[in-house]
Amino acid sequence: MNNNSQSIFIKKDILIRLVEAFFSDDFISNTASIPFKMRPKNAEVPYRCCIYKEREIIKDRIIADLGFSVENLDESERLEDFAKKSLERDKKEETPLTVIDAACKGCVPSRVYVTDLCQGCVARACEKSCKFGAVTIEGGRSYIDGNKCKNCGMCIKSCPYNAIVRLIVPCEQACPVGAISKNSNGIAVIDFEKCITCGKCVAVCPFGAVNEKSQIIDVLQGIKTGKKVVAMFAPAIAGQFPGNIYQLKSAMLKAGFYDVFEVAQGADVTTRNEAKEFTERMKEGKPFMTTSCCAGYNNLIKKHLAEIKTFVSDTKTPLFYIAEIVRKIYPDAITVFISPCVAKRVEVAENENIDYVLNADELGAIFVGRKIEIMEMPEIEYQFNSSKQGRNYGSTGGVSSAVKSLVKDNDVNAVPVIIDGLNKDSVKQLKKYAVDNCCPEGNLIEVMCCEGGCIGGNSTIANQKTAKRIINNLLEKSEDIV
Repeated sequence: MNNNSQSIFIKKDILIRLVEAFFSDDFISNTASIPFKMRPKNAEVPYRCCIYKEREIIKDRIIADLGFSVENLDESERLEDFAKKSLERDKKEETPLTVIDAACKGCVPSRVYVTDLCQGCVARACEKSCKFGAVTIEGGRSYIDGNKCKNCGMCIKSCPYNAIVRLIVPCEQACPVGAISKNSNGIAVIDFEKCITCGKCVAVCPFGAVNEKSQIIDVLQGIKTGKKVVAMFAPAIAGQFPGNIYQLKSAMLKAGFYDVFEVAQGADVTTRNEAKEFTERMKEGKPFMTTSCCAGYNNLIKKHLAEIKTFVSDTKTPLFYIAEIVRKIYPDAITVFISPCVAKRVEVAENENIDYVLNADELGAIFVGRKIEIMEMPEIEYQFNSSKQGRNYGSTGGVSSAVKSLVKDNDVNAVPVIIDGLNKDSVKQLKKYAVDNCCPEGNLIEVMCCEGGCIGGNSTIANQKTAKRIINNLLEKSEDIV
């Protein structure tokens, strides 16, 4: 994720202001005033045509942060109305993403395009390179017939002047399953029948037009009303904040959470079960097995890659196991998963042991809004210890190496194969493994939806290098799984 883009800073600013408004004397009116405080009268307009459009986009972002869709809004509804409804609702909206129409640039269609750099040269390399007859010479320069072009890019490679370029739409280009298209107005639309909620569109949109529908108000409402709100944070979250995980727990308790658990504890259960399952499958003569902990990958299987289902581990995710543990300890608590990705919102919606999801940005906004400095907090131990391997689940290679470490049968050799990020090519690769009933590179396929693993998730706030360094420091002080 591009954690340094200006659109991310704007999102963070809005979240922080929303938290401050929630704990103020008048949440509803203070929420409604946020667009005007961020873009006061006579202020410089940094991004859009006028101050009124900027305020409108900020308003829509706040509506998404209040947990509502912004498509097809009733313009008569005020921000105050949405703030009030966020306090009164008793269930979450089904789809986790929403597109802000006013923020979407309406990018030009994705295509291969001949620029003015074309010299109409004698070589005609572009024309000769095209196998589909899409490139011709008209008026002394190259012309590409969009009806024939297959976007193979051979003409781009062949041009000696670099005169042919590929125009892309970032969200469409990033989507591995073609779930994003344009409506009649040129605005991005998400087809949730296809969408695997990988969140790549959220991360790449340079205008911040695709937003998660936040559940932060639901969580804060539980805290403010004195209910037991118990948090479970993913292994990747350990690398998102300064300090260590023991100070992080202390900060979360100060923010109002009743107790805090590491999902890495659930990862240890996953590791043990998956190692046993892998051993059994290999002894049965199965060609390979894939991991099952990535929610984006699981959504891909359900909607687009049924062919590989038989090769996927039946073991549950770390979140599933830790949620079971937490629910037994606190049967009446409100449970909250602190997540690095959008896809986990779909998994949570299907699990009665988990109530809400917050991402790293939202947790960070709570800390800032409540003026909590993690580095100043004391260290507080956890009820249960997690292993080094469980705490490394958020990094690419962490899952397969954990499973391999517990494969003890002398007749079984685990050879990991890493799918580091889902894209159109890796989806084709996985499908080929399934259709061929063979993976020549190995027999234990770890699939991570995000490049770098969960620490590269769209809902993270630290860059991968920083996150990895923090997690490595934690691993050095952690015990091996047994």
